[in-house]
Amino acid sequence: MQTSDGMNYAPQGKPNPVVKSGEFAFAAIALDHGHINGMCNGLIEAGADLVAVYDRDPAKVEAFVKRFPQARAAASEAEILNDPSIKLVAAAAVPSERCALGLRVMDAGKDYFTDKTPFTTLEQLESARAKVKETGKKYMVYYSERLHVESAIFAGQLIEQGAIGRVVQVMGWGPHRLNAPTRPEWFFQHEKYGGILCDIGSHQIEQFLYYTGAKDATVVSSRIANYNNKDYPELEDFGDATLTGDNGATFYFRVDWLTPDGLSTWGDGRTIILGTEGYIELRKYVDIARDKAGDHLYLVNKDGEQHFELRGKVGFPFFGQLILDCINRTEKAMTQEHAFKAAELCLKAQNQAVRVQ
Repeated sequence: MQTSDGMNYAPQGKPNPVVKSGEFAFAAIALDHGHINGMCNGLIEAGADLVAVYDRDPAKVEAFVKRFPQARAAASEAEILNDPSIKLVAAAAVPSERCALGLRVMDAGKDYFTDKTPFTTLEQLESARAKVKETGKKYMVYYSERLHVESAIFAGQLIEQGAIGRVVQVMGWGPHRLNAPTRPEWFFQHEKYGGILCDIGSHQIEQFLYYTGAKDATVVSSRIANYNNKDYPELEDFGDATLTGDNGATFYFRVDWLTPDGLSTWGDGRTIILGTEGYIELRKYVDIARDKAGDHLYLVNKDGEQHFELRGKVGFPFFGQLILDCINRTEKAMTQEHAFKAAELCLKAQNQAVRVQ
């Protein structure tokens, strides 16, 4: 399901439970971004039980419970944090508030699953690193543009199988539709959203690390601008950056809020992955002027040219892996260091960005 602005992007897949009903309970806290719906969908499809929800805004809770009637409306955050049966808290708070909430969740003995971007400052990141070490709990991140996109998941499988050899470069495009009248006030406040490279740029950097296998990277250059939205002076509607991985792979990405009204979906997200023996192109949400359905993957290698239509065919394995990681204290879905490194690099790109006038 794709809305006009991506705010409530909440893919629905085929249920593939890894636990039985009653084995893994989770709750939702902080409904400031619509990604919470996708996060909950994914966990429910993997067999988790959504048992409670809390937000400071009763209207948000009311809408959420209509969508997920199995969730009881909690009277407070503390009610959820003090419930020993709840093992995981999923949250999509205002970005600048995500870390503080995560620290409270981990202090309460629960794992934390937050929307991206997980931090707006490097100081927040360091406090979360320390809390993970102290508590042994997870601070996991919903990097949805890979984890909840079937073509992106399939690309990872092809790379693992050696379909394009060693990955040496990734190029990513993450355009989004602004649809300003529908956005909350915090969306336009730099201190709260963290900047465009910190926010939607986090998707891009996470994919680069994943597809190349890099454990770290250097931000070579980065830029930000407000080209077309002067009514919102703290908004950045354009950003790009170049990175070099510790394994020699290179990366360029661009993110923006400049999607034209005529596009049939909220953003023409694409990724090109170059290997030593071939390349992959992902057309995630639309194949413009040809197919309004997303999840197209194009593969070119020694075997020729192939086109895969993947909607509804791959599934979303991350969510089941996350549930089992929480139960077994493993790191199959995503390592904690990977989640934090993607966040660290997007913050560094944001902090050192040159503003284009």
